[in-house]
This record gives sequence, structure tokens and C-alpha cells, in this order.
Amino acid sequence: MKKWTRWQDWVAVATGLYVALSTIWTPQMGSSAPIMIVLGVLLIAAGVWSLAMPGLVAMEWIHVALGVLLIISPWVGNYVTSAGAAWTSWIAGAIAVIVGLLAVQPATKMHHAQATH
Repeated sequence: MKKWTRWQDWVAVATGLYVALSTIWTPQMGSSAPIMIVLGVLLIAAGVWSLAMPGLVAMEWIHVALGVLLIISPWVGNYVTSAGAAWTSWIAGAIAVIVGLLAVQPATKMHHAQATH
């Protein structure tokens, strides 16, 4: 697989961008804004890194980990009662977990292909 082509990583980048920017139009409470901005930016960075280095399997697991952090963040950041921010975190977290898991196998194949050359 060529660099900059894996759709799962593009979805991770778009999801991170949405999470970080959603703090502009979604009512925030507790620690929601800083948590969502930081996790969104980290998801963007991990997605771009994974796009640039498609054989790096660890980055796909980082997508999954960031997704899990997004899912639990409404409880940890005390914004579970802020429906917009909480649902944004839960849905974006689920998307990050799913696309991260879907990208593990292609990344592994790419890693093994690079190792044999």
C-alpha cells in the first residue's frame, strides 16, 4: 500500500479534526474543551503519521487507544451531562476504535512486506 492512501487513517484524521473543532459549536462543561482538543489533535497527528508511514502497526493501536480515551473522557472529564460534548466524544471514540482496528491488518501486511525487502 502506498503512502497517503489508507482510508482508515483519513477517517481518523477527519474524526480528530471534528473532535477538536467541535468545541467551537458544542456547549462545553467540566474539562470537556481541553480534553477534546488534546485528544482530537493527537488523533490527527497519529492519523497523519500513519498515512506517512503505512507499515507502522503501532500507530493503528494508538488510534484505538485514543478512541478508548475519547469514549471514557466524558466520565473522567466530568462532562457526561453535557449531551453534545459527551455524544461527540462517544461517537468519535467509537469511530477511532473501529477504523484503528480495521487498519491493523493492512498495516501488518505492509510492515511484513517492508521487512522482507
